[in-house]
Amino acid sequence: MNMDTFFAAVAEPNRLRIIEMLRDGPSSVNALVERLHLKQPLVSKHLRILAGAGVVRVRPQAQLRFYELDEAKFKEIDMWLDTFAHTWTQRLENLDTVLQDMEEDSGR
Repeated sequence: MNMDTFFAAVAEPNRLRIIEMLRDGPSSVNALVERLHLKQPLVSKHLRILAGAGVVRVRPQAQLRFYELDEAKFKEIDMWLDTFAHTWTQRLENLDTVLQDMEEDSGR
């Protein structure tokens, strides 16, 4: 998986807002335009970038296009982030030990 493409796509504030809106379920371009208060061509451009990064997928329905999050991409990201879980757990445990030691030292 190309993490650079994913993170570059979601780093832009309007695209992140689109992702957050799609978290509630699929949406048409027009509905996103209304909620974002942006012009339709700009929302479409953001959606093309998100689709190119594999973040969203499009589902045509009659004359409308509905966009939804690509769950598979988010599962990949979740698995990648999970590889850091042990490191962060260990660091938090070390921090807890240091804080407990500091608390004991201040009580003396």
